[in-house]
Amino acid sequence: MNDLTSKIRQFVVSNFLFGNDTGFANNASFLDQGIVDSTGVMELVAHLEKEHGIRIQDDELVPENLDSVEAVAAFVQTKLANP
Repeated sequence: MNDLTSKIRQFVVSNFLFGNDTGFANNASFLDQGIVDSTGVMELVAHLEKEHGIRIQDDELVPENLDSVEAVAAFVQTKLANP
């Protein structure tokens, strides 16, 4: 697990699971697992924008980008590489 993936997982665990890492897989769907709801996605987006200095456009708010730790990490890496 790389540093970015670890940081995203830590944020999700701290903010949505109250610090209790349930051992969910990094590719597990946040929505399917009941980890993050639609309001939580907006909180996650705000965190990513602030933490990584990126801007997430409305058309990028899709499950492919934001529905698992791995998806978020890949999306952020792409945003950082293509500002």
